[in-house]
Amino acid sequence: MKIGDQVRFLSEVGGGRVSGFQGKNIVLVEDEDGFEIPMLMTDVVVIGSEDYDIGKVNPIGSKGQEARSNARDDADPEPEEKPTTFKPKPLERREGERLNLYLSFLPDEVKEISSTGFESYLVNDSNYYMQVSLMSAENASWRLRFCGVIEPNSKLFVEAFDRSQVNDLERLCVQAIAWKQDKPFLLKPAITTELRLNLTKFYKLHVFQPNEFFKEPNWTEDIIRDDKPAREMLKS
Repeated sequence: MKIGDQVRFLSEVGGGRVSGFQGKNIVLVEDEDGFEIPMLMTDVVVIGSEDYDIGKVNPIGSKGQEARSNARDDADPEPEEKPTTFKPKPLERREGERLNLYLSFLPDEVKEISSTGFESYLVNDSNYYMQVSLMSAENASWRLRFCGVIEPNSKLFVEAFDRSQVNDLERLCVQAIAWKQDKPFLLKPAITTELRLNLTKFYKLHVFQPNEFFKEPNWTEDIIRDDKPAREMLKS
């Protein structure tokens, strides 16, 4: 089951489109009126899906396509969808009128913290949509690691990386623009902020703890707190 699948309820009349997940057992189903209904995965059945791969270009020719097809047949099953929401609708909250944005790191194997790889997420804890760019420093330049839109009160998977790539994250830059769709809103200034991560925390088990955004152990750093950047961008 994935986002975009059409599903039908087993225990009651109705159904809709899968719009997100809460934890491992709850699926959010958007009905025809646009409301999201949390349901147990065992109480829904998939009746159709949307194909978002139409129009992809194959730049490596027929031999490459055949090789990829054979590799796909031998590969492990696709992983489950990444969690995207942490608060049920309605999304509008009084405290959500202030921008709060976080960067979270989740270890693949928390009991093997000295050697495990990680996943990173951006968490938007506000009533606003956010266009976010995440960059890492390379000498005097920057490299884009992620650029995308995060919906209100949701979290978005950024990337997976192994232990050898941790040093690339010591100095990060985040740029964010916020807005609301189809409704009036207070204008928020565009924000550029710089993060200096203490990389030794990637080796400390006690740093990774569950919080309101993740049930799994994680390390979460502030990017924007109550409309203000956690750290001003350094200018030479």
